Amino acid sequence: MKKIKTIFKKIGLFFSKLIDKIFVVPISKLILKINEKFDKPSKKFENWLSRSNTLLFISLLIAIFTFIIIDQKILTFSESSAEVLNIQNINVLYDEDNYVVEGIPDNVDITLIGSKADLYVAKQSPTNEVVIDLWGLKPGTHKVDIQYNQLSNGIKYNINPSVATVVIYEKVLATKPLSVDLLNQDALDQRYFVEEMKSTTDTVVIKGASYKVEQVATVKALVDVKNLPNFELGEKITVSSTLRAYDKYGNVVDVEISPANTDVELKISSSSKVVPIQVVPSGKVIYNKGISNFIINNNEKTTVTIYGESNSLSNIEYIPVYIDVEGLSEDTQFKVDLEKPNGVKYMDTNSAIIDVKLSNDISNVELQDIAISQINLGSNYGVTPVDQDSVSVKLKGVSDIVKNITASDIKVYVDLKGLGVGIHDVDIIVTGNDPRVEYLSSTLKIKVQIYEK
Repeated sequence: MKKIKTIFKKIGLFFSKLIDKIFVVPISKLILKINEKFDKPSKKFENWLSRSNTLLFISLLIAIFTFIIIDQKILTFSESSAEVLNIQNINVLYDEDNYVVEGIPDNVDITLIGSKADLYVAKQSPTNEVVIDLWGLKPGTHKVDIQYNQLSNGIKYNINPSVATVVIYEKVLATKPLSVDLLNQDALDQRYFVEEMKSTTDTVVIKGASYKVEQVATVKALVDVKNLPNFELGEKITVSSTLRAYDKYGNVVDVEISPANTDVELKISSSSKVVPIQVVPSGKVIYNKGISNFIINNNEKTTVTIYGESNSLSNIEYIPVYIDVEGLSEDTQFKVDLEKPNGVKYMDTNSAIIDVKLSNDISNVELQDIAISQINLGSNYGVTPVDQDSVSVKLKGVSDIVKNITASDIKVYVDLKGLGVGIHDVDIIVTGNDPRVEYLSSTLKIKVQIYEK
C-alpha cells in the first residue's frame, strides 16, 4: 500500500508541476503584464491575485474550456461520414499474352463510408485500387466481382457497378500488308505534292479475338501533313507514323498492331508548267458578223502557271475558257472562272476577262475533199466508209482570218466509241485550229461498216 501511495503521490506531483508549467505560470505572467499597464494598480486587485486559490480557479476554468474544445473536435472527427470517389480506373489482371477480354467497364464510382479520420487515410493511400481478377478463368462469358483494395478496416464501401460481365477470347495472330495514308492533305501548300511515300515496314502483325482479326481489311500508317517537320523540296524526310486497322467499310477495328508505329519516308516536290489560255466559243454570232479577235486580260496575261505531278502536266497544252457567243451582235466582255484540268493542283490565275471583238467584214469559204478519220474504235475492229470517205467543209468568219485557213488546219472525224460489228450511221464532227471561225460539214452523217479483224 505504501508503494502504491508513493506512486500516486509521484503522479500527482508530476501533474501538479505540469499544470503549473503549462497553465499557472503563463497565466500569472499574463496577468502581471496586464496589471503593469495600469498607472495605479488597485490594492484589492493585487490582493485578489496574490491568493493561491485565484490562480488555481483561473487555470481550472481554462483547462475545462480547452478540454471542451478538444473534445468537440474529436467528436466531430470521429463522426461517421461518406465520400464518393468518381471515375476510378480499373486494373484488370489476366494473361495478356494469350487472351483478349471484352466487357470491362471504362471506370467505376466508389462510395466510402466511415469516420472522417479513416476516410482521410483511405483517400490519401496510394495503394488503393479497383481490381478485376481474371486469373484462372477460361475463354467464355463470366460474371466477376469488382473489388476495391483499401487499407482501413473501419471503411465500408460500395462500388457502382459492382459486377462485370466479361467475355474472354483466345488471342490469335495474323500478318497484314501495310499501306500509307495521308491526313489533312489540304494543309500542304497547293503547289507541292508528295512524290514518294514509303513505309520502312511492309507487313505488320495484328492480334486480337478471331472475329475482330477477320474483320481487318487493311492496316494503314497515318501521316498527318500538319505535323511534318521542316523540309526542302526534292529531299527525303522521315516521320513517325501511328498504325490503324480498318474494316472494308473504313471503320477502325480495335486490335493490337505490332509494331504500333513505323517510320515513313516522304519526298515532297513541286512541278510547274506555263500554258496559254485558249478561248473556246460555243454557238454562232449574228449572221452578218464574225469574230475578229479574243482579247484575254487586256493582253497583259494570256498564260497560266499550273502545278501538279509532272506526268499529269505533260498532257495539258492549254487552259480552255468556255464562253457562249450565240446571237452575239456587238463587242462583249466576259468574266469567267478558270477550271482546273484533272491532275492540276494549283493555278496562279483563277479567272480571266475575255473581250470578244466583232467585225462586219466576213467571208464564206468552202474547202473540198477533206478526209474523214475516226476515233475510239475498238482495237479488235476495223472500219471502212460505206458511201464516202471525205467531205467539203464550209468556213464562215472575218475575211482576213478565213483566207489563211487550209485543209491541214481542219480535222473531220467520226466517234465510234461503243460500236460493234455492222453498218452504222454516225455524225461527222468538224474542228479547226482557229476558234474565231465557224466550221460546217457539207454532210452531217455518213455510213460506216465495222468488221472484226
